[in-house]
Amino acid sequence: MLNLEDRVKYDMNKPVQPKILFFDIETTPIKAYTWGPKWETNLIEFLEYSQILSYSAKWYKGKQETKGQIDYKGYRPKKLDDSKIVKDIHNLFDEADIIVTQNGVSFDTKTMNARFIKSGLAPPSPYKNVDTKLEAKKYLRLPSYSLDDMGDYFGLGRKMHHTGFDLWKECMNGNKKAWTTMKKYNAQDVLLLEKLYNKIKPYMKSHPNFGEFLEKSCCGGCGSNHLNARGYARTSTAVYQRFQCMDCGSWGRTQAKERSFKINKRL
Repeated sequence: MLNLEDRVKYDMNKPVQPKILFFDIETTPIKAYTWGPKWETNLIEFLEYSQILSYSAKWYKGKQETKGQIDYKGYRPKKLDDSKIVKDIHNLFDEADIIVTQNGVSFDTKTMNARFIKSGLAPPSPYKNVDTKLEAKKYLRLPSYSLDDMGDYFGLGRKMHHTGFDLWKECMNGNKKAWTTMKKYNAQDVLLLEKLYNKIKPYMKSHPNFGEFLEKSCCGGCGSNHLNARGYARTSTAVYQRFQCMDCGSWGRTQAKERSFKINKRL
């Protein structure tokens, strides 16, 4: 069995494909007292905090799993407990190198961090975030940045239609038919998310670089070796071979310099 020092050396010399997880959650609403009118959120006292109702997760080019609280032993309608589902999500996060979400930086991953702490769990192993909503806003001008509208704009499909908030209420009341619909809705969001990610990824300049994981010159967006040399990338001190990926269309450059410039410095 390898000791810690040898294990680290072994892992460092073993390039691996990054594990990319597409992820989405559905949560219960907050229950609280309020004096305010319907259009204001003026809460006086919390009666019940929001928790995880269901999740769907899919590995890049891999299998998908979708679970709701109803799938866990001990489930009781109207007396929800997300501790078991939170542990399963924690295991997924712990395994992932990159987590892709739609509006996840603001909602999904922050919500999960709060539930991890609530369940007494240590932070999962570090991962990189890719939020398709934030990335689209950086590089694309669109009429809307919702998952449904971007899916429609790019011809990828749309979110699944449902009955609205009644679906959430029926799930919380234990309606099995509603739970089936909720899980299908949750799963469709993740499938649409993966399609959207693949569509706009070549334009994401801040996407995590696959070369960091594979330790070779490859497409930073997808790890492909099908590269077409297309001129040179120039910085203030060096010139690099530039290439475009023939699989996903992303642009990149080689890690090694073609040549360097000498800089004259004056005091």
